[in-house]
Formats: sequence, C-alpha cells, structure tokens
Amino acid sequence: MPERVVRVGIVGGGLMGREIASATARWLHLSDLGVRPEIVAVCDPDPRALAWFERVRPTPRLVADYRDLLADESVEAVYCAVPHHLHAEVYVACLEAGKHLLGEKPFGIDLAAYETIERAAAPRLLVRCSSELPFFPGGQAVWRWLAERRYGRVLEVRSLFLHSSDLDPGKPINWKRVAATNGEYGVMGDLGLHVLHLPLRAGFRPRDVRALLTNVVAERPGSAGSPVPCDTWDNAVLLCEAEDGGDTFPLRVETKRIAPGEMNTWTIEVDGTDGSIAFTTKLPKTLRTMAYAPGGPQEWRVTDLGSQSAYPSISGAVFEFGFSDAIQQMWAAFLDELAHGRDGMRQPFHCATPEEVGVTHRLFTAALRSQRERAVVAV
Repeated sequence: MPERVVRVGIVGGGLMGREIASATARWLHLSDLGVRPEIVAVCDPDPRALAWFERVRPTPRLVADYRDLLADESVEAVYCAVPHHLHAEVYVACLEAGKHLLGEKPFGIDLAAYETIERAAAPRLLVRCSSELPFFPGGQAVWRWLAERRYGRVLEVRSLFLHSSDLDPGKPINWKRVAATNGEYGVMGDLGLHVLHLPLRAGFRPRDVRALLTNVVAERPGSAGSPVPCDTWDNAVLLCEAEDGGDTFPLRVETKRIAPGEMNTWTIEVDGTDGSIAFTTKLPKTLRTMAYAPGGPQEWRVTDLGSQSAYPSISGAVFEFGFSDAIQQMWAAFLDELAHGRDGMRQPFHCATPEEVGVTHRLFTAALRSQRERAVVAV
C-alpha cells in the first residue's frame, strides 16, 4: 500500500514545536505506518524562533502570521503550541480553515474558551490534544492493565506530575507564571492533562473535588530585573471522589511546579482488591505490579521495561526510551488516526480527545471554586 504523506504546519516555534519537527525528521526510526508527515510551513512571530527551522529538510515556508500558514491549501494538519490565552483564537481559526488539529493542553485558557473550541470542531476534522507521557512503555503497560480491568475493585488512584525549577525565586517570570496568559488554573492547566489522561481513558471520572492550591512565589524578576507579580497557582493537590462500576474511590491528583528535587516526574499508581500497578518516569525502565488472591501473599513484582511502546521502532527492545520517543509515538498516533481512522489504527491507543479535555476543564473550574470556598465542590 502506498505511503500517505500528510503535509503539516506548525504554529509556535518554541520548545514543543521543535520537538515535533525533530520527531518528524526521525520518522524512519519507526516501522512502516503507511503514513508520513512533511512539515511544509512554520509560524512564529519571533524571527529567532523561526531561524531554527531553516535546518528542517525540505525547508518549510517560514511565516510570522498564523493566518498566512492557514491560507496555505497544501497544509492538511496543524500542530499548535501557543500561550493558553491564544488557544481559542488560533485553534478556532485552524478548524475554520478546515485543518486537522493537534493542539497543546489545556485547549483553552478556561472552560468558556474550551467550549468555543469544541463548537468549532467539525466531525470531519480530527481534533486531539497533546499528551505524550502515556506513550512511555510503562504508561502503555498501565493502560493495557486498566483496559483488562485486572484491578478488581479500585481502592485508590494516585496520579502526579511534579517538577522543581520554580523553587528558585530568582527564576525569571514567563508567560506560564502570569494569569493573564496562562489562565487562573495556573499549574493545573499547564500540567493537569498529564495526570488525568490515563484515569479518564479508564473511565474514572471525578464526581467532586476538594482542592488545595498554593501560590508559593508571589513575585519573580521581570524582563528589566525588577520584581513583578507572579499570580498563578504553583502547586495543586486535588482530592476527588471517582466512580468505577458503581463503586466510589479516592482519586488523588497532584500537579506541582515546586516539588523539591523533582525533574518533570510523572507517576501513576492504581491500587485494587485483585491487583495494583505503579509506574514513574523517575524510573523509566521499571514497572511495579502486584497480583493478589484472597489469603495469598502481597508481593510487588518489578519488571524491567525496554524501548518498545505503542508503535514498533528500529530500537532494540533492550534499549531505553525517553521523552523525545514519547513525543514521536504521540505524533504517530495522531497521524495514524488521521490516515486510517480510529478503527484502522495500527494500535488502539489514540491521543487525548476534546471530550476528555472537557472533563479536565470542568474539574479545574470546580477546583478554583473549592479553593475559594474551602469546600468540596461537585464536578
């Protein structure tokens, strides 16, 4: 079968735009998928950001205005990574231009912006949200285990995303530390889908939430070096009640920019009456599982993981997997679904859907109210 080429535009030439370009350049790392991306246009208002993409081959068209990119009829799909306050404007423009969209989280600065984007998503367009961590081999193992319902009755789910760079009060301010551009959600909007993707895919929906939000560093150095307000939530602990099969259980969600010693650590643990499973990117080769029978021993089993994730690659199974591999696997899932449809995908784990993202918005909106009222709030 001939390989389908999907011509792609990138809106936002920063950190994540470069990651997508790198994943595209390494496409031969993957086994044949029947689909291949080609970056034909890149947009960023900063000429310095655009200059990096001159190394991409073939060299894409470089533009400063996203409208010029969307007017290019050769662009079939767009990867978009812009500050949260621009999501509604740019994502809706992509969809109204008839482009398939893989957008960065949180898909709108707030619930109203998300709903605006959702209304613009025509059924003929593939619309997905970026969430790469479940494509780690350990994340895939957790998802398969959940899909097989090997836990019995859920006792508790804990899902965390932690990093520590904001512990330094001298770290300069950026757009993610300003509510006007990042949103009132603060760290929840920035990191929340990381921790909720797998629980939501398993059908574990939060019914209510008691939020404990903290803004630890209230000022940071601005562009001139003088202190300016840093008015976003740095850390969030959400204590939720969720449901599975008519039974309720605690769902603990943590997103923290100030977690001393952590370096972008994603952790998920599911404990159940028949079995438990745990994975963390702090130990990316390690999967912990426990199978339990009444009266039997309670013993954690530790399994070493190799490099293989959802899509086979040329790397031997004994080698190690990293963040750039997860980005490429997510990108492959988006393009696989675009080219072959959900039922024709080479493997069944698809990218985060707008419906799943909508649950996160409703949860974060309830969390803000919970913090204000110091009360449990329905989601």
